[in-house]
Amino acid sequence: MELRQLTYAVAVAETGSFTRAAHRCFVVQSALSHQIARLEEELGSRLFERTSRRVQITPAGEAFLGPAREALAAVERARGEVLACGSEVRGRLSIGTITPLAAVDLPDLLAAYRDRYPAVRVTLRARLVRDLLREVREHTCDIAFVDSRPESTAGLDVRVLAHEELVAIVPHGHRLAGVSRVGPAGLADEPMVDMPPGSGIRRHNDAAFAAAGIVRTVAFEADAMGLLEQLVARGLGTGLVSAPTAARMRGVSTVALTGVPPRSVQAAWRTSGASPATRAFLQLLRERTPDAP
Repeated sequence: MELRQLTYAVAVAETGSFTRAAHRCFVVQSALSHQIARLEEELGSRLFERTSRRVQITPAGEAFLGPAREALAAVERARGEVLACGSEVRGRLSIGTITPLAAVDLPDLLAAYRDRYPAVRVTLRARLVRDLLREVREHTCDIAFVDSRPESTAGLDVRVLAHEELVAIVPHGHRLAGVSRVGPAGLADEPMVDMPPGSGIRRHNDAAFAAAGIVRTVAFEADAMGLLEQLVARGLGTGLVSAPTAARMRGVSTVALTGVPPRSVQAAWRTSGASPATRAFLQLLRERTPDAP
């Protein structure tokens, strides 16, 4: 079993295509297919079912994928540790984040990181909290900024960065636009716009209404705050967002909330096996957020 075979197998699983996997790995498809076939022969089991239209990972492939990712991550960490002994931090750093992220000035943080560690290759991705935490656990993401504490923190370190108050957003001219405060009961008859299930803010909002004994109707789901604002502005529903997020919205009116706790924004990363590049980023994060709760 060779490292390149693990790399190819992970690429096929993540892209769902031998062609796209070959492009990602910078090899010709025939060479990649040959190595996958050799790997399957050695393992005595097929990792992928191939048809003319798609590639489907098998149960054996699913079982193989996690350890394969861990092995590749361990090799990357080993390379980084050796390079760090020469006083230069190198390697890769994968960061996942919710959007928008107000608790941390991420562009400023990344600029400072690049100034200190120009040899590190950084990738940044935006995902739902559910997917970010899964990727951290699966070693495909080194650190994630999330707005919902993991249901289980086993194997993870979590640092709270901020507690953010939530506010209601309504269309300009809405009956609630002129009130000083509103609670879940005051929104019970309003259709609502929210982020999809799997996002931290959706989980937080659902829990707040459930705790108040209010059954709400989510009429529209939007996977981006900009779209959510537009839907509310057009009168398709009201929404609950963090106060820092609402402060950037010009197309809606903001109403203070009662009976809804603040949400917390955290950084989450694996407890063990952090690479030198990850440790360097975490140190910089601590320096830039010394007053975090």
